[in-house]
Amino acid sequence: MKTIKKIAIAIGAGYTPGINSIIMGAAISAHKAGWEVVGIRDGFEGLLFPEKYPNKGLIDLGPEVISKLNPMSSDAMGTAATVDPFNVRTINELEMVEEVDMSDTLLENIQKENIDAVIAIMMGRGLSILHKLNAKGLKSVCIPRTVENDMAATSVAFGFNTALSFSIEMLDRARNAAISAKKIGVVEVLGSQAGWLALQSSISVLADAVVLPEFPCDVKALAQHLKSKITSDRPHALVVVAEGSSFTNLPGVTKDTLSDLKKALSPLATEENSEFTINKSGKAAKTLSHALQQLLADEVYQLVLGPWTRGGDATAVDRQLGLAYGAATVNALEQNKFGTMAAFVPPNIDFVPLINTLNKKRTIQSDNEFMRVAHALGIYTGI
Repeated sequence: MKTIKKIAIAIGAGYTPGINSIIMGAAISAHKAGWEVVGIRDGFEGLLFPEKYPNKGLIDLGPEVISKLNPMSSDAMGTAATVDPFNVRTINELEMVEEVDMSDTLLENIQKENIDAVIAIMMGRGLSILHKLNAKGLKSVCIPRTVENDMAATSVAFGFNTALSFSIEMLDRARNAAISAKKIGVVEVLGSQAGWLALQSSISVLADAVVLPEFPCDVKALAQHLKSKITSDRPHALVVVAEGSSFTNLPGVTKDTLSDLKKALSPLATEENSEFTINKSGKAAKTLSHALQQLLADEVYQLVLGPWTRGGDATAVDRQLGLAYGAATVNALEQNKFGTMAAFVPPNIDFVPLINTLNKKRTIQSDNEFMRVAHALGIYTGI
């Protein structure tokens, strides 16, 4: 097998603070092995459309460049747009939009640049794209990143600790505001399919209740719990809800009475599919706060952290994890562990076949240790 002499680093779609630390960890380790390191601009787009970028879509990540990077930032080379190399939108000879497979073009350009292997910092759909590229011959290793910590096979993905720290900081402020105003606060945090951010942050601030995507929330039961917690000496409460949560026993909800004609003319006219059709952020907080306000006859304040959670600087924990992921991935390339994903299983970083992570989510089970802690602290989870 050809000895590795040059590797490239690509970053998938979506912003996560501190990605520079991963790049630094990988590049420093690669330089130590005598390898050349480059970065692909904007995911794989830099090599799909090299004519649009300086230096053919590549960035030199030599020792001098790496020494000047800020490990808390993510500004080294951009992140992927919505481009999928297997489905690239183009204008054909009839001036119509069509999707074409440009994966071969990407692989050819990787070969032209004498790139022997790729380190891909991916999440979500990017894993499937990377797996298909691996099947066509790309030699790569994936580093998992997600602020929601919902990627299968790893207990801690890069970016989660930063999001958790920010969520806790904002929940502390929301709790203080609820105490001052003597009101109920409902705070929505990220978590479309997994409630790790909601659960762990609610424990940290001793919230009164947490609502998770894994377990539909009985709103009337939650209201009864809050009634038992709210007294004249403690006229406030804090509820944390993940954005992907669902609800039962909502007050005042009746069967959809839209006429068939209106549905036909405007199929997205219902509340469910209009205001939150594209961006679901805020839907859970709005639904829950309105329901609790009706059931408790008290004013409820709502706050949505949403995409703000993805901003800021990386925490010390994520910086350390990023450097470790980067260095370990270079070691995996040296051992020809292609087609794998790094997985932090304390205290080790293992490498699992990428195919084992596809179409899977790391979700909370009812017997999870964090659930036990929440119950021991009197935090309502609905379980």
